[in-house]
Amino acid sequence: MGKNRALADPSRLKPFDQKHKDLLRVVIETPKGSRNKFAFNTEQHIFELKKVLPAGMEFPYDFGFVPSTLAADGDPIDVLVLMDEPAFPGCVLQARIIGAIEGEQFDAKKTRRNDRIVAVEKDAHRFANIKSLDDLGKDFSHELEEFFVNYHRLSGEKYKVLGLTHADRARKLVKASIQ
Repeated sequence: MGKNRALADPSRLKPFDQKHKDLLRVVIETPKGSRNKFAFNTEQHIFELKKVLPAGMEFPYDFGFVPSTLAADGDPIDVLVLMDEPAFPGCVLQARIIGAIEGEQFDAKKTRRNDRIVAVEKDAHRFANIKSLDDLGKDFSHELEEFFVNYHRLSGEKYKVLGLTHADRARKLVKASIQ
């Protein structure tokens, strides 16, 4: 075994599928239903446990990032993926952008943007007819907003939803963050 073997780095993949330019590539960090928040460590090339949510709180959908992007918060741009069954940390999938939750994150020292793209996995049956956040209904969208507000509250931060945006605006947010 004299060869130097390195772990793969999914953060360096291209952000959009090469054959189907309308499909976003997403690297899943945390699966739907998990209380464990995982994050990809780009220096070590591993997925690490970042935090554990309290009993009764879990990720409502798969959560990950768009590779080869850098958002205003210093991390790759976040994506919440709607799909039929949970994926697993490190799974790379293709998804249709349906919108974004634009927001600001506040801590004791600074305020920074922390937008979340919302997308539907390309082969999802349950969400096959969903083309925009409006198709999900106001209650559904409100639940997503509240999840992020409560998630940040647990870390002693505040999260303010600035608004829900359509797919075209979300796509522009992704393209503006490509490295």
